[in-house]
This record gives sequence, C-alpha cells and structure tokens, in this order.
Amino acid sequence: MPLALLSVDPIAMLKWFHFILLAMAGGGAVVALLLSGFEGDHPDLQGLAATVWKRTVTWGFRLAVIVGILLLTLVWKRDGNPFAQFSYLHIKLVLVFFLLACAEMAPKMLAKGKRGAAMVALLLFAATSFVVYNKDLFAPKGATPAVPTMTQAK
Repeated sequence: MPLALLSVDPIAMLKWFHFILLAMAGGGAVVALLLSGFEGDHPDLQGLAATVWKRTVTWGFRLAVIVGILLLTLVWKRDGNPFAQFSYLHIKLVLVFFLLACAEMAPKMLAKGKRGAAMVALLLFAATSFVVYNKDLFAPKGATPAVPTMTQAK
C-alpha cells in the first residue's frame, strides 16, 4: 500500500502546478490593476502596483510557461505529437506568446502610471483560459468521439 502512494503521475502533478501558477498570476494581475487605480489618489501607494505585478504576475507567468514546456515534452514523450491530439494547442501557444510579452512590459508601464500592457495581459489571460476550457470548440467538425459499446467495454 505505501508504494501505491508513491506512484503519482508526473503529468497530473505538473498540470496541477501549472494551474496553481496561473491562478497566482491571474489573481495577481487583477490585484495589481486594482492597486494601480488607487495610486493616483493615494501617493503612499505609488509604485505598489508595479511591484506586485513584477513579483507575482511576471514570475507566475514565467514559471507557468516553464512548467507548460515540461508538460508538452512529457506528453510528447509518452503519447506522441500533442499538436495532432489537441487541436487548440496552436491557438493557445500564440496567445501565451503575446501574454508573456505584455506581462514583461507591464511593470515598467505600471510604474509610469499606464495600464495598457497590464490590461492587455489580463485580457490575453482570459482569452487563453477560454480557449483551454472550451477546447471542444476548436476540434475538427467531422470528428466525433467513438462511444464504446458494451461488448467493447468488457
């Protein structure tokens, strides 16, 4: 029984860690944008939004991309080409590329009091989440999953 506890699927663990990092980065993005709205009225909060973004959002997205690359290589090694299996992966990777670029530009822009890059990064985060959650929308139209019959299940 103790050995069964040690047989953890590394892909499942990396998916969970990927999710935690994205939740941290997405939540930090919302908090940083809220803080940037208060910086004009409260001079003691000046620069706090840029610091929060740099510490939580940027590092959360960076680590999530690293974990995502590890996931991609493990799936490739175990199951073959993931681009053939997951039809949404091409769209997701393009959105992630632009998301990472905006997330890297956002701290400098937030320090100047401009929220454009941070808002676009949050929008791209929401769009990427939509693509991943609704991955069936991007499946080929003619492909219907085969339902096993009772004789096949035995």
